[in-house]
Amino acid sequence: MTDTMTETLPSVATGAGRGGGLSTHGLAVGYRGRSRRGRGAGRAVLSGLDLTARAGELTVLLGPNGAGKSTLLRTLCGLLPPLDGRIRVGGADLAQTSPAVLARRLAVVLTDRVDPGLLSVRELAGLGRHPHTGFTGRLTAADHAAVAWSLEAVGAGHLADRPASELSDGERQRVLTARALAQEPEVVLLDEPTAFLDVPSRVALTVLLRDLARDKGLTVVVSTHDLELALRVADAVWLVDRSSRVHAGAPEDLISGGAVADAFDAAHLAFDPASGTFGLRRTSRGDVAVEAPPDVLPLLERALAREGLAVAGAGGSAAARVAWAGGNRFALVGPDGRAAQARGFHELTRAVRAW
Repeated sequence: MTDTMTETLPSVATGAGRGGGLSTHGLAVGYRGRSRRGRGAGRAVLSGLDLTARAGELTVLLGPNGAGKSTLLRTLCGLLPPLDGRIRVGGADLAQTSPAVLARRLAVVLTDRVDPGLLSVRELAGLGRHPHTGFTGRLTAADHAAVAWSLEAVGAGHLADRPASELSDGERQRVLTARALAQEPEVVLLDEPTAFLDVPSRVALTVLLRDLARDKGLTVVVSTHDLELALRVADAVWLVDRSSRVHAGAPEDLISGGAVADAFDAAHLAFDPASGTFGLRRTSRGDVAVEAPPDVLPLLERALAREGLAVAGAGGSAAARVAWAGGNRFALVGPDGRAAQARGFHELTRAVRAW
């Protein structure tokens, strides 16, 4: 079932002559069983999917582990046959598109381990040009320029002459993304491309994919577990919930409609719609009166919340008090009236833990 939370908008120009994005119509994805007589009945993981990823937009696929995100991506790129329904890539039916045409239209980066053999990084990224080179496989100057650009775009230009077998997991993921970009496709599907990257690199790659979608008119669909980053950067979100329903819309649509909270809230985790972030769900064991400058107050509130203490509102009568004393020091008064000093947040949290 698909819960589409935005109304259909008129089409707009989204890039230099790019195609019509990616769409599904009544799509069911899953796995077919085997019987003694051959192919058995299919087991649907997701069904009734009417989804659209538009050219010029970054669409992010979100959902809990085991929700079927990878199965959906593998079906969208043709690695798994759909159990029902149709997929259109660039306006053409996927089932009726020849492999040669599809290779120029669609690029895929999956989580499967790739053995690069003796290839250099430049050669591995250069594989993305093969749909354009003909049977000889020779790269022209334009092909080499496309490869060089793709490596620079993902921050891997300095790795070009390295053996691909020596790359770290994060470096390898960058190069595989470069290979997809070198292909110059209309549609790019990526399964957790930021999984092995550090935080700054995750942000940089996600923003790059969004910018490429807008600047080049690409249709980019990315599955990720970086929920908070995705909600900040994505143009559109496909969110698979615990009931195998897919909600589609802008991040703010899914936040305001409660779909994000319903999909990810847990016993000790709560989604805050106002900030678009997750926080620990804790039962308060007491109130604390707080005095701190604006730049310190949010950190102080977070540290106290971690210890099960809530900041008392204006006019509250909390017996315990914490005040910023300057110089990374805090003045404390416990519920029993005993005063103490703490240097830094670590000493502070250890002190209030005993209250």
